[in-house]
Amino acid sequence: MRNFLLRSLRFLFLIALTSFAVAQTPAGPSWVSVGPDGGDVRSFSSDPANPAHIFLGTSAGQIYQSEDGGATWTRYVRIGKGNDYVIDHIVFDPAHPGTIYVAAWTLEREGGDVFKSVDGGHTWETMKAMAGKSVRALAIAPSDPNTLVAGALDGVFRTRDGGANWELISPQGSAEIKNVESIAIDPKDPNVIYAGTWHLPWKTSDGGKNWHNIKDGVIDDSDVFSIIIDPRQPQEVYASACSGIYKSDSAGELFHKIQGIPFSARRTRVLKQDPNHSEVVYAGTTEGLWKTSDSGRTWRRMTPTNVIVNDVLVDARDSAHVLLATDRSGVLASNNGAQSFAQSNRGFAHRQVASLIVDPEDQSRLYAGVVNDKEYGGVFVSDDQGSNWRQLSAGLDGRDVFALRKTGVHLLAGTSGGVFKLEKIGKEERWRPIDHVVNEKEVIVRKATRHRKALVRKQIKTSTLHARVTDLEVHDGKWFAATSAGLFTSGNLGKSWEGGPIMGHSDLVLARISPKMTAVTGRKFLLLSLDDRHSWYEAKLPPVITSINDLAFAPDDSIWIACREGLYRSADAGDTWERILKLPVVDLASVFYDADSRRMLVTAMNSTEVFSSGDDGHSWQRSDTGWLLRTVEDDGGRLIGSTAFDGVVMESPAAAASAASSAGLR
Repeated sequence: MRNFLLRSLRFLFLIALTSFAVAQTPAGPSWVSVGPDGGDVRSFSSDPANPAHIFLGTSAGQIYQSEDGGATWTRYVRIGKGNDYVIDHIVFDPAHPGTIYVAAWTLEREGGDVFKSVDGGHTWETMKAMAGKSVRALAIAPSDPNTLVAGALDGVFRTRDGGANWELISPQGSAEIKNVESIAIDPKDPNVIYAGTWHLPWKTSDGGKNWHNIKDGVIDDSDVFSIIIDPRQPQEVYASACSGIYKSDSAGELFHKIQGIPFSARRTRVLKQDPNHSEVVYAGTTEGLWKTSDSGRTWRRMTPTNVIVNDVLVDARDSAHVLLATDRSGVLASNNGAQSFAQSNRGFAHRQVASLIVDPEDQSRLYAGVVNDKEYGGVFVSDDQGSNWRQLSAGLDGRDVFALRKTGVHLLAGTSGGVFKLEKIGKEERWRPIDHVVNEKEVIVRKATRHRKALVRKQIKTSTLHARVTDLEVHDGKWFAATSAGLFTSGNLGKSWEGGPIMGHSDLVLARISPKMTAVTGRKFLLLSLDDRHSWYEAKLPPVITSINDLAFAPDDSIWIACREGLYRSADAGDTWERILKLPVVDLASVFYDADSRRMLVTAMNSTEVFSSGDDGHSWQRSDTGWLLRTVEDDGGRLIGSTAFDGVVMESPAAAASAASSAGLR
């Protein structure tokens, strides 16, 4: 019943660098994010001393900053060493300017940390006593800013000295007060603490010495996502749970369920009270934002049902200014008390770009295919090298886009449900499925004898291509699609396809074609054809390889594969392989041969660097981009890349010239 985050990446794999001769090019703001703006936002927090100064937390350890009340954003800092920190709570210390706390948790490792900064967020330190704890809630005591309370999977913890020391204040090993999802502290008494768990809410009035269950009126087995206390009337307490929203007029001793919000929108992740009007409360649910203006007696939905709200920020200076942190649609802003909202994502991009291509006929035009954003994702196009983007997703119906290919006037998309082609009818651009499969096979009607030939008839079998399409290639006028149902080919501009599994392998990931060779891969196999796909054989991969992530051909027809175990090269069509030992990273994300600069480019899953070699891997140059790249390619003399979380990033012209000069490539 928990609203778990479903996306996470593998955590940092540390590698000891031996005697590799690697040249270092300068790091810094030489690579910049260019969008597409939007994506997932987990949390907000504004500086009490300057409400226009806002921090935004993501599910990848990133903090963005706005200094104009959320109108524009800049990437500020990445918290911690990993890339899977979920930042659900950012707390500004109202008594000590520049002091900020962050609670983070990770899904894969069930770990996390509490971080503290005393210089406005430029540098951070972890609170050693909380290291490794999956911290799901963090609150600062309004009456004593040195007191903070954290809710973790293993209980409730408190510091009374600004984080220097922490103590467990819930019973050790408690079977009940664990999996703490929400915390609230009484505005007048820091010893009065409320804790919401994955089961029910609890309360202590003496700083944790004694706890009692405050479940009267609450449906059993309710995950308590959020608890808020009216600062003017502390006896009024609101709690949101998977079973609905509850209110207590007796400091939690008795709750009653609030009516007016439908059952389908019951998963209320956050409650926020208007700091200037206590009768106004916002409820952020999985089916939109709800608002009450009469302390919970009546409620009204303020957004469409497809808006998933993770956090709400009400401007302390102007209650009409409301920001929503949402899944997929990023930041939504209202200037009329939530009567209407508009996207406010300028400078903020938290998207997983699975495919990025440059239009071969116009290098200023970029196409990006994204995943996990449903109706807010699909395909984006920029006509000015990323300065501005527009969504180009009509007809995709929320499908993920794993591959894009432009050939002549045709733009193709490989999706989670087939191949689509972009069509323009009048002024409208819309994607249309090209999914007709026609396979022809010979059927023996009559067997051959000594006196007559066999009678063979051709049989046509039709079907529909609905498989996941992870790669697209174009070669000699033919289109190729690597899918979860095999390799499919079209020689008539997508009017029909033929194909299927190859050598018993159906779950294909990549397709690459050179003048002499065709290669298709799964995660653990490589299939090759040297005769225009009339026959295939399986390459003899080194047994240590467990996951192939990318493949490239060099001009000498050597095959390069990027995998979890490193970079491998074969000069004999896959019979033997050598590992490129002088590349100082493993767990590779991509390998790409840049024909313009005659160099091989490599990125790694947990590295922000691009590695390049112009001498068959004998030496490598490295350039720190500051971003976790997944792919790179050349765009008119400078590199562009897709990232794990941050959309499309681009090398500045000055940095491109410097990198080329350092490598001696031009």
